[in-house]
Amino acid sequence: MPLLLLLAVIILLDDGYPFLFTQERIGINQSRFKIYKFRTMKKDMKDLPTHLVHDRNSYIIKSGYFMRKFSLDELPQLFNIIFGDMALIGPRPALYNQDDLIELREKLGINMLKPGITGWAQVNGRDDLSIKEKVNLDYYYLNHRGFIMDIKIILMTINKVLFAKNISL
Repeated sequence: MPLLLLLAVIILLDDGYPFLFTQERIGINQSRFKIYKFRTMKKDMKDLPTHLVHDRNSYIIKSGYFMRKFSLDELPQLFNIIFGDMALIGPRPALYNQDDLIELREKLGINMLKPGITGWAQVNGRDDLSIKEKVNLDYYYLNHRGFIMDIKIILMTINKVLFAKNISL
C-alpha cells in the first residue's frame, strides 16, 4: 500500500489529477469490466491500444517512463483481483474494441479464462508479439494451466519486470 500511495503522489506532482486510469476491458466469458492502472499518459490521450498510438512518446508523462519500464502502472490491478474481475495469472484482458483479439480468443475458448495481470504471452514476448502469437500462447496456457505452470509464469514475470524485457514504452 505505501508503494501505491507513493506512485499516486508522484503522478499527482508530475501531471495532476487523476492518478488512476480506467479502461473498459473484456473479462471472463466476454463480460466487461473497468481495469485500473496508474496513469502514465497525458490526460487528453485517446482510448486506444498503445501500439496504435502514433508518436506515443509525446503523450507519456515524465514519471510514466519509469512506471511502464518496470510495470508499476499495473499495480492497481490488484484491486481488480480483489473485485473478482481478474486473476494474478491468465491472458491479458483485451480492450473492448480489440475485435480481432476477442474473436480469435472466442474461437479457441480462451475467453472462458479469467484475465490476468500476467500470463504466458506476457512472459514469452509481451509487447513484441502479434495478435496471432498472443492468442497461440494464450491457447497453450489454456491447455497446460496448473500450479507448476503458474509458478513458472510468476518466476518469469519477476525476471521480465526486473530487467524490463520486451516492453514498448
